[in-house]
Amino acid sequence: MVSRTDILESLKKVIDPEIGLNIVDVGLIYRVDVSEEQVEVDFTLTTPACPLGDSINNDILTVIREDHGIDNIVTNLVWNPPWSMEFMSEDARLDLGYPI
Repeated sequence: MVSRTDILESLKKVIDPEIGLNIVDVGLIYRVDVSEEQVEVDFTLTTPACPLGDSINNDILTVIREDHGIDNIVTNLVWNPPWSMEFMSEDARLDLGYPI
């Protein structure tokens, strides 16, 4: 069975087009739940006004299907808690010039 870690590694292939970094390091992935029946991913966007939600959602579905052969994938776009810079990995903050 695929692990949560496996899914997170795959999701690092999904790039936020506005920021140019992967969605895991940007802190957009809030939850990954893996069971025998499905993979469920809760993700957010940096702002509710972001027009790229559908694109990021499609990329999440595609990378999980391609990397793991899983078709039963549930994605949930969530807004709570609101995304903040503190959710970014140290590497992502350094890449963007933010203090760590």
